[in-house]
Amino acid sequence: MSSQSCHVQGVFMSVSEMGAAPTVVLDADGKGTIPIYVGLWEAISISNALNMEMLPRPITHDLIIEMLRRFGISLDALHIDSLEEGVFYAKLVLKQESRTEVMDCRPSDGIAIALRYGAPILIDPDVIQTASVKKEELPKMVDLKEYL
Repeated sequence: MSSQSCHVQGVFMSVSEMGAAPTVVLDADGKGTIPIYVGLWEAISISNALNMEMLPRPITHDLIIEMLRRFGISLDALHIDSLEEGVFYAKLVLKQESRTEVMDCRPSDGIAIALRYGAPILIDPDVIQTASVKKEELPKMVDLKEYL
């Protein structure tokens, strides 16, 4: 099976009686809605990338993009390739001339980097099947910017 393209629907705070958690919601092109719980700083970085907001000084994800560009490395894709015991795993697919490297990364970092670079975000069909939820099954979602 080939990976499915997806896009980030938004960055939210998932609010329940147990508390609040930063959440990135992916849409696998109509084949599923996938919530990924992330750290607060990663959520802010992803939100900034979605809204094309640049801080006066580069944060880590901006620095990575600048390094890729200066060294002539292209980011072909972020591939969210597995889900094990509730933990998502991902890889960055990088190219420099004829050389391809695949690097393990946290999905939250990978999403922040892929959005800044303009690279596609791909997700394995098995992950979609396992992690997908109906929108009405999601807990209350408050836009991150509103919450903060």
